[in-house]
Amino acid sequence: MTAWIDTHCHLDAAEFSADGAAVRSRAAARGVVHCVLPAVEVGNFTAVRELAHRHGDSYALGIHPLCTGSAAAEDLDRLDEALTAFSGDPRLVAVGEIGLDYFVPGLDAARQELFYERQLALARKHGLPAVLHVRRSADGLLKHLRRAGITGIAHAFNGSMHQAKEFTRLGFKLGFGGTLTYERALQVRRLAKDLPLEALVLETDSPDIPPHWLYRTAQQRAGGELQGRNEPGELPRIAAVLAGLRGIGMDELAEATTRNALAALPKLAGLLALDNAGQ
Repeated sequence: MTAWIDTHCHLDAAEFSADGAAVRSRAAARGVVHCVLPAVEVGNFTAVRELAHRHGDSYALGIHPLCTGSAAAEDLDRLDEALTAFSGDPRLVAVGEIGLDYFVPGLDAARQELFYERQLALARKHGLPAVLHVRRSADGLLKHLRRAGITGIAHAFNGSMHQAKEFTRLGFKLGFGGTLTYERALQVRRLAKDLPLEALVLETDSPDIPPHWLYRTAQQRAGGELQGRNEPGELPRIAAVLAGLRGIGMDELAEATTRNALAALPKLAGLLALDNAGQ
């Protein structure tokens, strides 16, 4: 069976509270051998760590830009303390999910930038890559990355080709998921097709960004249909869309995106080798 890595999913989300173990087992049965679970606030640091250990996955610790409004300044110290406390944990692979979001109204841009800059500094201090939230904020993220001297993954990338090339020049891989399954997502599909294969990693962002086969329109939702919940088990089908766009086989895509994930998150290689040895 072809093996896949989901480089970004939130299995600690409330949507998985009733059947999280079944969701992870279903993904494994479909060839998803590893999931990376990013935190979004101090309050879920323990949850992502425990889930990663329970399911043989990995995790990242950070404060999401959408959570900066409710986060206390001391939460940055708590993040530093957690990164120190778990520095010997092979399943801690990155600082994330961090970044900037200029799409959601009402957020304090200056506060977001302060948290982002401080968390980049913590990533550098602890020798970890970063998992970045990028939403209408690519140039702002890049401005700080040019000084930070770290690498990682730009999650759910949807910027321009010029911005994509700048992220990759700085050593980042670009995450693609459910959005590329929509025929009208012309820019994302163009990037997924035309960027060098070594720039791409796969993700679901579960339970969010459902692929087109799970999406329900506003009219359908008004009629009582529930929005489809995305989950890591959808990754191989998303990958099939990407393989079709690029005109390559699934095995070639899986090998390349796995290699890229290991390059973006260096601790993953040793972790996967450890888990394989234990099987």
